[in-house]
Amino acid sequence: MVIVKSEKNTVIWILTFIAVIFGLLTIKSGGMVLFGGSSFQKAAGNYVPFVLWFNFIAGFIYLLAGTGIWMRQAWSVWLSLLIAIATIIVFVILGLHIFEGGKYETRTVAAMSLRSLVWLSIFIFSYRKLIR
Repeated sequence: MVIVKSEKNTVIWILTFIAVIFGLLTIKSGGMVLFGGSSFQKAAGNYVPFVLWFNFIAGFIYLLAGTGIWMRQAWSVWLSLLIAIATIIVFVILGLHIFEGGKYETRTVAAMSLRSLVWLSIFIFSYRKLIR
């Protein structure tokens, strides 16, 4: 187990907070649509199932990454990069789905943009604080 030293606790705390809160909200919102019944599915509108499942599963990985960042583990930096890359790949596949005329919600595009930006940022800042 590699523990990386960091003198700045504030940045680590902020990154951890963002990752964990983002993970909890992702699990809650995705879980409600997936397991909460037809009323939640209707409220979600034209959700894209593969994006919904990816985000729901990723929510648990967000919690793992946030915990690793808090514990200053080097692997959490690389997990953050993996999350960012996987999110961007799913976003590209969503774009192809939309291009082919598939149904979707505009808020899904906005959410995937936000997720991509958040995880790229978490990777960059955690890399600077924990690896570099």
